[in-house]
Amino acid sequence: MTTSVDTNALEAKVQHMYQLVAEEPHGSYHFETGRELAEQLGYDTAALDGAPAGAIESFAGVGYFFDLAALRPGERVFDLGSGSGMDAFLAGDLVGPAGLVVGIDFTQEQLDKARRLARESNVDDRVQFRHGRIDRLPAPDGMVDCVISNGVINLCPDKAAVFVEAARVLRPGGRLAIADIVTERPLAEAIVCNVDLWASCIGGAAQEDSYRSAIESAGLRVEEVRVNPYSFISPSARSATATYGVKSISLLARKQRMV
Repeated sequence: MTTSVDTNALEAKVQHMYQLVAEEPHGSYHFETGRELAEQLGYDTAALDGAPAGAIESFAGVGYFFDLAALRPGERVFDLGSGSGMDAFLAGDLVGPAGLVVGIDFTQEQLDKARRLARESNVDDRVQFRHGRIDRLPAPDGMVDCVISNGVINLCPDKAAVFVEAARVLRPGGRLAIADIVTERPLAEAIVCNVDLWASCIGGAAQEDSYRSAIESAGLRVEEVRVNPYSFISPSARSATATYGVKSISLLARKQRMV
């Protein structure tokens, strides 16, 4: 699941776009942001009330998965592409003081914002944010109970590497609970090579069957998949959605135990 997109240009574009999402959360993008989006996707209003408002305003996810993740007190969680930290803070509430949530992101402005919010909320002992790449996670093997991610894996050119890394850091029986953008039909090469559409969560979307195959090839068993009530805003994004069946899904997979 690799592509011929200019990865250097893509990385720069993604970092710039999500720098803006951190610093200008009410700006105009191909996608929606903020609390209204979160509630539309199914987030519990009471849970959102307990999360930092600054993290919620920069939320740019594509689905809800916490019911699939079924996080428990004391668990260790990795959030791939954690942004300004809304999902990480919600996970921190669920795993409690005995647990640990680590958000991974490579956009410095998002990390700076998330770290500041964690300090201000006095949860930086259990909700932490590290600079890193989701296809090369800064963690030893088998240390994580659950890996979560929201609308980010589609941005990575080598999705198979992301799932291999997720499987590596998960303990046997650990869960992968994610929301992401996929397609029903393969995207045209002109879209795949367009870094603007990649950074907007469209150009990098994999065909759903290939996406699921990459997860299972990494040693994770897909247990549940559902379609989310998510839509893009801009005309170009909506056109791609209609033509190629671009959609958001939430997915639960589990690392197989050693026999």
